[in-house]
Amino acid sequence: MISKKKKVFVLDTNVILHDHRAIYSFEENDIVIPITVLEELDKFKKGHDELNWSARQFTRELDKLAGDKLFSDGVDLGEHRGKLYVHTHGEYPSIVQNAFREQIPDHRILATAYVTQEKFIDRNVILVTKDINLRMKAKSIGVVSEDYENDKLQDLNRIEEGIPVVENVDSALVSKLYSKKGSISLTPEEVGIPHPKSHDYFILKSDKSSVICYYNPYEKVITRVVKRQIFGIEPRNAEQTFAFHALTNPDIKLVAITGRAGTGKTLVALAAALEQHEMYEQILLARPIVALANKDLGFLPGAEKDKIRPYMLPLFDNLNVIKQNLHSNGEQVNLIDELQKSGALEISPLAYIRGRSLPKVFFIIDEAQNLTPHEVKTIITRAGEGTKIIFTGDIQQIDSPYLDAFSNGLSHLSTKMKGQKLFTHINLIKGERSELAELASMLL
Repeated sequence: MISKKKKVFVLDTNVILHDHRAIYSFEENDIVIPITVLEELDKFKKGHDELNWSARQFTRELDKLAGDKLFSDGVDLGEHRGKLYVHTHGEYPSIVQNAFREQIPDHRILATAYVTQEKFIDRNVILVTKDINLRMKAKSIGVVSEDYENDKLQDLNRIEEGIPVVENVDSALVSKLYSKKGSISLTPEEVGIPHPKSHDYFILKSDKSSVICYYNPYEKVITRVVKRQIFGIEPRNAEQTFAFHALTNPDIKLVAITGRAGTGKTLVALAAALEQHEMYEQILLARPIVALANKDLGFLPGAEKDKIRPYMLPLFDNLNVIKQNLHSNGEQVNLIDELQKSGALEISPLAYIRGRSLPKVFFIIDEAQNLTPHEVKTIITRAGEGTKIIFTGDIQQIDSPYLDAFSNGLSHLSTKMKGQKLFTHINLIKGERSELAELASMLL
């Protein structure tokens, strides 16, 4: 029998698809999987997307645990963990039937949660789902419901903050950094930064002037960051200048660039990639496909490539912006065309990259806020020798129905990798697309 001192968590399908190891995230408490969840997972088992992979992984995990007792007395999940049960009963209680007459999967899962709650009235039974609407339905019939928060961050302020400004720096030190085009360096102690983190960027400000700087964690010195044009793109603010520096710094293998729409995240990443094309065997631009208005690709006309193209258009748009800026430099425009024709510059849906080995690749993943933490981890672990990976996105503009600013992969990357010597994060604040776009981004 289930211990009376433990909570019981009933898991929705989307929790499993979000984290195929979610059953191990509830400490000593017990887990109930409605049979409807297994039916839904069966529909996801074929395909190459992350959801398909998660469904298969969970099924394999369940197969390892499975035994005759899984459907009756449950199976142990391991030391200091509870038991796992699969609920196979088909009850559809009158309270659920009266409220939700149509027996769709969501309502059958809700019915399982209600039946479990009635069975264990002396215990806290909680439905865990990433579906906000299902959580509201659960509350309407007296079922306690929560989001799956095991991988949620607690604080986003650091991700969205601007470049740190160090005030009251000796003006002589600022002047010193301006000499000899950035070849002069200072120690952190000289400017009043006792414990800089790896690859930190900041602004030193005296009473007379200011200078944008970079901390090199290998040499443990602070140097001036020199603004420069890269492949036709001129940085328009300090943050873009820092981004160019990080993107072209061979010591930094992993970069996260966050910011609102129009701040130039993808544009600066692509320009930096083209500037360094000789250092890499291939430049890859990819983005996850998140269907619009809950419609799959099938509703779009044409063959597979035709269906995918609308989702890739923003990446082509950035490429065209660079070409327009290079209109007076026909040689570089021709180079871009040649890179595309030869496959050295490839724009592709992220799903098409899965399983590929990526040696000596400059890999840009756009709209990374629509990835789960596990998807981000999977991408990074594909990196071979000489590969540089850049994730760009806006953590406040998420299209996936089961992710938010606290649980998406880009937020996790920016937080968990902070301080590592191969990583840096730049947050772009000022919109540079147009005055109208900046206004809309701020107010609408």
